[in-house]
Amino acid sequence: MSFAKEPPYQHGNVGSSAVVLVNLGTPDEPTRGAVRRYLKQFLSDPRVVEIPRAVWWFILNGVILPFRSGQSAKKYASIWTADGSPLRIHTQSQAMLLHEALQARGHTEVTVAMAMRYGTPSLPDVLARLKADGCERIAILPAYPQYSGTTTGSIWDAVFDHYKKIRNIPELRFIRNYHDEEGYIEALRQNILTHWEQHGRGEKLVMSFHGVPKRTLLLGDPYHCECLKTARLLAARLKLREDEYLVTFQSRFGKAEWLQPYTAPTVQKLAQDGVRRIDVICPGFTSDCLETLEEIAMEVRHDFISNGGKDFHYIPCLNESPAWIAGLAEIAEQHMIGWPTMTTPSQRAERQQDADTGRERALALGAGQ
Repeated sequence: MSFAKEPPYQHGNVGSSAVVLVNLGTPDEPTRGAVRRYLKQFLSDPRVVEIPRAVWWFILNGVILPFRSGQSAKKYASIWTADGSPLRIHTQSQAMLLHEALQARGHTEVTVAMAMRYGTPSLPDVLARLKADGCERIAILPAYPQYSGTTTGSIWDAVFDHYKKIRNIPELRFIRNYHDEEGYIEALRQNILTHWEQHGRGEKLVMSFHGVPKRTLLLGDPYHCECLKTARLLAARLKLREDEYLVTFQSRFGKAEWLQPYTAPTVQKLAQDGVRRIDVICPGFTSDCLETLEEIAMEVRHDFISNGGKDFHYIPCLNESPAWIAGLAEIAEQHMIGWPTMTTPSQRAERQQDADTGRERALALGAGQ
């Protein structure tokens, strides 16, 4: 087995620590070609589509990519900003603010980087850059609060694949989920209350999570259960009765049965039953993206209004809210316990002296050979 070329190893170095915030990904631009490249990488992941590879190859390349790329490009164009993709903008801002929050908590020896599972900046590229910078401890923090093999599991695959050809692997810690973490639930609560204070409150609160095929639940994926727990904890924190909120699942793809109830039909039924105003939030997304800004705030809004509803309020994702950045910092902090992330000036001087001594010993050994 041949190993990838690595930065030259320096004996006595005291490596740094890093947190890598990993989101799903986004096309580089809202064009047919860019969207096609992104979708090909995304939909070629066997974690995402569990159809026999040979069969899926023909479906993907012969049907989906030729027809869906153009349609998706139009949808991306409808939410694109002057600064680019909303998902990339929010994730990059979250990474920067998380770094500042950790620094304020005393973790001065920690770097925070942003990576995408699909698209750019790619997770392997970010990991390689951190190694080149001398990072020896890395905590992988998915942007997905609820664990699923289709999302978080795929990140693990990418990390392990990257390090297969790396000789000197850094210490790795993986943050599996945080669907019931205090900081996450509290940030959601504050986000909703802030919206209600500014815009009033609807008759129903719809919590729409991204869907996955029902088959994943039957095979043991915990995603469905973790979504329901998030909803239950959030409803309790908001003091909602059971008839005041609903849990639904969006973004169904293909003909197979997915987790139910589906968001769009549920919203249509609410309007047909005489509900005049609903509020919709997507707790499983920590950054606004195509699925929230276009699918929910545009398409599902149209479904509600066209079926007799009057007021549809989409509550934005956590994005850069201060409560969420504080929650992220708490989550990251929990998973760095034992790492040398805090140093005083005297400790830094001592560590540098140890590093210098290590280099001198290595040079002496080399000279004696």
